[in-house]
Amino acid sequence: MRASSLFLVLLVACPAIATAEDAAADQAGQVSYYRDVRPVLQANCQGCHQPAKRGGDYLMTDHKSLMTAGESGSTSVVAGDPAASYLIDLITPVDGKAKMPKGKTPLSETDRKTILNWILQGAQDDTPESAKVTFDAAHPPTYVRAPVLTCVAFSPDGQLIAVSGYHEVLLQKADGSGVAGRLVGMSERIESVAFSPDGKRLAVAGGSPGRLGELQMWDVAERKLLYSVPVSYDNVYGASWSPDGKLVAIGCGDNSVRAFDAENGQQSFFNGAHEDWALDTVFSKDGSHLVSVSRDMAVKLYEVKTQRFVDNVTSITPGALKGGINAVALQPGQDQVLIGGADGVPKIYRLFREKARKIGDDFNKIKDFPEMPGRIYDVAFTSDGSKAVVCSSLDGAGFIQVLDVGEGKKLVDLEGPLQAIYSVSISPDNKRVASVGFSGDVLLHDLETGKKLQTFPAVPISPQTAAAH
Repeated sequence: MRASSLFLVLLVACPAIATAEDAAADQAGQVSYYRDVRPVLQANCQGCHQPAKRGGDYLMTDHKSLMTAGESGSTSVVAGDPAASYLIDLITPVDGKAKMPKGKTPLSETDRKTILNWILQGAQDDTPESAKVTFDAAHPPTYVRAPVLTCVAFSPDGQLIAVSGYHEVLLQKADGSGVAGRLVGMSERIESVAFSPDGKRLAVAGGSPGRLGELQMWDVAERKLLYSVPVSYDNVYGASWSPDGKLVAIGCGDNSVRAFDAENGQQSFFNGAHEDWALDTVFSKDGSHLVSVSRDMAVKLYEVKTQRFVDNVTSITPGALKGGINAVALQPGQDQVLIGGADGVPKIYRLFREKARKIGDDFNKIKDFPEMPGRIYDVAFTSDGSKAVVCSSLDGAGFIQVLDVGEGKKLVDLEGPLQAIYSVSISPDNKRVASVGFSGDVLLHDLETGKKLQTFPAVPISPQTAAAH
């Protein structure tokens, strides 16, 4: 469908803007590409049309690319002429269905009207110069100095360490000998990385703060983006895998908890029981239930199959918990979780209630560990569940402790001094602890003795750029 016949469809789809003159009269002001159009494309289109995944050989992440033709050969946007703009053909529904976004609900009439009016007004580019820098595998970010690092994870075979960067995840060789791969994507900020149980895929949660959340799925061996799922309007957190590797869960800045089919990225679980950001997730031992923690001070339990909220694992009595909860980990072989947050006290809870709730009870709590300085940011178990590692930070200083789970006591402090630490991971052989934080380095410690083994930079620093500053 092209030219005049296409425009007739547009008149039916958007009756309030039948002509360019009507559109101008209908506008309170100029439609902005950067402020109005770009967010629509981010939320609905860029998952499949970005540098790491060029669906139809067409990019929609910047104005210049948007104005070109993809593999169809048809120019996507012709300034001032929506009838000649192939993008309008793709997003206009016929009999309730549109060609794009592929396999999803058509754009709302409001969003279609925004794009149409922008084209009618000349499809101008008002992107700030500071926002025009784009990155891809051939043009990865360059670093003047080490960035603050938010997450780290050992691969299941212990050969790689995934570390957050800016717009990317770096796959470091676990012996510290160098970078094995750079997974460059859309998200400015990476909040969480999680290897699949078989180690073949890497789930990445992050986003662009205040604009877009994103779940990325990468093929580790090929260093290839399998798919990207835009989620909500702010960063997403706490990626976790179901035990069978079929689902990936995340917590969201819109207070929701979601899970996706790991093969195709289709959302299969949604619950909005939290009252604040959901910051971490973990599945139960058999994968039938999902657990989330939040800034609202709650640990919540859901049934995956029905998407039903089941219970508040922690006490709901006001004042029983102090401050938000940042991290949760499942004890291997048990339906018990270790949590940590603002009060600095690691705690273990059973997931399933054995007694009826009573006002004021915290029955599901099994034990408290000694209080750590400051706020806890991450927790992890050894593969046999006998020990746990917990990190916290206070006034710029970092602290990492190894805990005896059975005895409920601290075994050792990892050697410092340390700057603020935000994430920890235990090697599959339970011998090393990797940690990252404010320093921008990857730190490796001996889990048994607490001795520091190695420190290496997480990202390559450009000598030329650094010298220029």
